Amino acid sequence: MNNSRIFQIVYLVALTTITLSCSQRSSAQTYNIPKGYLTEAENIPSFWINTIPEIEDYLKNHIKKGQVSHVGTSAGGRAIHSISYGRKRHKGGTTTFSGYLGTGDLQHYRGKDSEKLVYMAIAAVHGYEVEGIVGIINLLSVLETGKDLRGTSWPELTRMADSIDRIVLIPLVNPDGRSRVPVKMEPNRGGSPDAFTIHEYLNTGGKQNGTIIGWPDVKEFIPMDFTKVGFPGGYPNDAGVNIMHDNFFGTVQPETRMLFDLSESEKPDLIINMHTGVPRNNYFMTIHRPFCEPQIQPVFDELYRTINTRLTSQKLRGSTNIAFETEPSHADMKGYNLSTALNLHCGALSVVIESACHGFSGTNLSGVPITHSPQMLLDAQLIAHQESLRFLLKTGGRAKWTK
Repeated sequence: MNNSRIFQIVYLVALTTITLSCSQRSSAQTYNIPKGYLTEAENIPSFWINTIPEIEDYLKNHIKKGQVSHVGTSAGGRAIHSISYGRKRHKGGTTTFSGYLGTGDLQHYRGKDSEKLVYMAIAAVHGYEVEGIVGIINLLSVLETGKDLRGTSWPELTRMADSIDRIVLIPLVNPDGRSRVPVKMEPNRGGSPDAFTIHEYLNTGGKQNGTIIGWPDVKEFIPMDFTKVGFPGGYPNDAGVNIMHDNFFGTVQPETRMLFDLSESEKPDLIINMHTGVPRNNYFMTIHRPFCEPQIQPVFDELYRTINTRLTSQKLRGSTNIAFETEPSHADMKGYNLSTALNLHCGALSVVIESACHGFSGTNLSGVPITHSPQMLLDAQLIAHQESLRFLLKTGGRAKWTK
């Protein structure tokens, strides 16, 4: 019996009542999840690694070239790890990022190696958006072996990664939220109007009457009071805070503090923030335009074109019309959130990329039903990382963007 099947059995025989220990209260609280919501998919692929024990095992036993670092601890006391490749920027610089914007000389902020290219990618800021976790774990496999966990070679990705000075990856930013949802892979429930309900319940949480909280209603109460909901979902940490909308100018959550400290130390050119959530009438990977410095909006346009050109050529966009799919004016600008805060903190172009979900289906732009296989979802993840590296090499990073 393989490990995936054992994992399924463990959770299928479990009651749909789970007990969570959260920092909002002094004792554990029990949540009743509707019957069937914790059902696992059949025949989960071996490359679909996204649970906390699996991630910890992979980092412990399979990272040989990269450096695994404990970079933070969640509000609930869980470890957060980064994996880095290449040499870090030397300590240098004499001013803050804001001060650099005043002087116009990037070396005043970064120091003499300001032209080094640094790529940073993070996943699962919302704990039950697992496609990004799977993508980063398989990216690690490519960086370590040249192949993803299916055994597929990515020679172009490998070559470009070797040309980047520094790569920093965090596969799981919100372990509190991930620990709250004991599901590795949902079965695909099709494309009916309510097919998304179970995933949305597990991700954004459920009300006391059993209905989903949903998006964007999940943002109404930050922090979320866990005693007033039926189930908090994977969005918040154990303090009830949605990290994408932390109190960035106040007392921030430990996960946010970790991201601020790490990005200040690494000074990345590009931060890719992997999420799950796309329109069901265009059910393909989506790149959001960040609310950030106006002078790097044209830089985002180039990133958008670069990633979507490859996704479209691989039939991983809503149509096969490359001119349409790569038009950056189509990118939806999201409001002030973690991406904005990271950009203004360290100068990185910080971009949210949303994946389709394995748990339900949608359509392409012509209305044709689309079901994403796990293989398709992984391909889209690795293509996004590969093309982000291509973009960095082509554009030269922040040192060239603002000259």
